[in-house]
Amino acid sequence: MSRTVRPARRVGLSLPPWIAHALRAQRGPVPWSAVTRGALAGGPLLLAAVLADRASLGVVAAIAAMLAGINDRPGSRRTSVRRIGVPALAGAVGLLVGTYAGQHLGAVPLTLVLTTLGLVAGGVSAAGTVASGAGTQLLVTSAVGAGMPLPDPGWQSVLAFLAGAGWLLALRLVLPTPGSLTGDFRPGTRLDFRFDGERAAVADVYDAVAALLDAAGTEQAVARRAALTAALDHAQDALAGPRLRRYASSAAERRLHAQYAAALPLGEAATALAWAEQAVPARASEGPRRLAAAVRGSVHAGPLPAPTRTEPALRALDDALLHAAEAFDRGRGRDLHTRRRPVVSLARTVLGAGGREYGLRVGLCFGASAAVAQVLHHGHWYGSHQHWYWLPATAVFLVKPDLGPLVSRVLCRAAGTVLGALVFAGFAAVLPRPEGLVALVAVCGALVPVAARHFAAQTTVVTVLVLALVMVGGEPQASVSRIGETLLACAIVLVVGHLPMPGQRGGGIRARIDVADAAAHAYLAHVLSESGDRAARWTLRREAYRTLAEARAAIALAAAELPALARHSEGADEVAAVLERLVDTTTACAVHLDDTGRLTPRHTDRLAGLRDELEERRGRVGRHRTLA
Repeated sequence: MSRTVRPARRVGLSLPPWIAHALRAQRGPVPWSAVTRGALAGGPLLLAAVLADRASLGVVAAIAAMLAGINDRPGSRRTSVRRIGVPALAGAVGLLVGTYAGQHLGAVPLTLVLTTLGLVAGGVSAAGTVASGAGTQLLVTSAVGAGMPLPDPGWQSVLAFLAGAGWLLALRLVLPTPGSLTGDFRPGTRLDFRFDGERAAVADVYDAVAALLDAAGTEQAVARRAALTAALDHAQDALAGPRLRRYASSAAERRLHAQYAAALPLGEAATALAWAEQAVPARASEGPRRLAAAVRGSVHAGPLPAPTRTEPALRALDDALLHAAEAFDRGRGRDLHTRRRPVVSLARTVLGAGGREYGLRVGLCFGASAAVAQVLHHGHWYGSHQHWYWLPATAVFLVKPDLGPLVSRVLCRAAGTVLGALVFAGFAAVLPRPEGLVALVAVCGALVPVAARHFAAQTTVVTVLVLALVMVGGEPQASVSRIGETLLACAIVLVVGHLPMPGQRGGGIRARIDVADAAAHAYLAHVLSESGDRAARWTLRREAYRTLAEARAAIALAAAELPALARHSEGADEVAAVLERLVDTTTACAVHLDDTGRLTPRHTDRLAGLRDELEERRGRVGRHRTLA
């Protein structure tokens, strides 16, 4: 959550979006915890396997640890179980299927099997971030299992894969985060570092509320409100991870749940104040900042400065601060205001227009790359190099729409692979084997979390790591062939990814806009019904803002594609902007209704105008329009 996006440096005229996106990189503090886990994951596993004379199993375990490290993102330990564990299970399935399919099927049936896997994994990836990670690992490991024959039985390779991913997950759950062992050490209290991710996420929400209050009445208010939505999404996910019991089982966790719930009315009041476009007194943001510090240190909030109560939104802010102070003292667990997606909804997403388009795009690219790899392999174009998995595995990382714009990833992948292959060729010429290569694997594992800030840097590190692994496994140095295969995969993805597709392109964007539209109107209908059920209102509000944030992210990626693809999402950002203003206005209406029981003409006029504007723009996404 602390990371920001560094915009591309402008040189003269502004760059086209598809080039500018390739130059953007994230920045932020070094994730030392993830660096430590990366260093302790693949390298030690490979070393133990080499010492036990089972290098091939060590290679598989280290690959699993590398893939798990890519999914090792900031957040709570509980969410890491799902974020790392689910893709690892999918990867094990893919490795098993690929291994036995590669051993028993000919070139044509094998290509058909891999293409089918691509269709399924692509459709499932439309369901969300975790599903996308699972789909990616399923396809990568199926290509590795089919194209990198291992001397061990398939079931042993699968167990090694699960052991590698499980080892990194165990490190994620057991090792404390630096700085998490400070806080309230009064008699009878204990700061449990198991919840350091949840604690940081909830504290970020209060800081985001304070930042939004500071920005009220300025041009930064829109961006600060978006940052508040992101902080709330992150905290909600951190607290709502998988659990054995339905409710929080410890006092520390119940307290965090109460602190998160207490932030919701504060965010509501801050959004209403920002909607009014009037500056608020500076002391209004002091209370949320003190609450943020109290969450981070696991201490009591103490006295909070009360804002003036001159208008409904400020009175709501004051009431929310009083409620938060009470929640901090008592620490009773509250509802997280989430709604589980029913199976029918997930199936509709996977089988709908967005899922079909996603699955077809991934399936065609993965199948085409596997077919070309089979032709080259059986035609002996590789010479002594018989492993053909690199080509389809590279296509997987390039083609998936939610991982980034296609051209941006192609450019970064090509540059990163060339650099990584050259760097590894230099290391391979001087490092002793296998101990030098094992050390190189450990160093690259530590660099993966830092390199994740830019796809080209991540590709460079992963290329060095994988080439070191396969050489430890007995494959000869193959930097030049890897460069050629990567460039060929880039060409395949560029061609297939831009082919005309059956149906209307941009289905994924339209599907997300439709979901956000439905959530926004459900929230509006609840507020206008003047229901007193605030828990339901906050649940609907969270869902409306979350779906809008997801739509915005998808639209931004689609807009950075080449014009041939970007035109299919034209106008979607305008619809999303109207929906955001509608949800903000609905929040302001809710706060005003709580205070006065009626809406002002400004509220009703704004609602009517936004609904009319939305009606005009609905259905225009991806269509060529003329300026009126």
